[in-house]
Amino acid sequence: MGGAVGSVAICSYNEGMEIGIRELKDNLSRYVRQMEAGEQIVVTAHGRVVAELVRPTGERQGRNTQFERLIASGVITAPVEDGDPLEGCPEIRLSPGTAAALIDSDRGEA
Repeated sequence: MGGAVGSVAICSYNEGMEIGIRELKDNLSRYVRQMEAGEQIVVTAHGRVVAELVRPTGERQGRNTQFERLIASGVITAPVEDGDPLEGCPEIRLSPGTAAALIDSDRGEA
């Protein structure tokens, strides 16, 4: 045997693949396919984790309204009274390009 063999460190990120927002935006279809296959995608902005994208579970069934989703996510607590207080409220839709403009502004790229 000739020559010395150096140490090799192998490391993996078990929690999922880490990508930036721009990379996600530019290759969204590819990452959606990876999530469908069970891969977890960790999204970063300026080096900090801002989201974790995973394949949905069966738990989402039955959470059809925005109100139910807010309760399930822990943002609000369920009221004592029955019913959906957001029923009949209009959905807020941003005009095309608004979200991208806000993201660019947040990054200082506007």
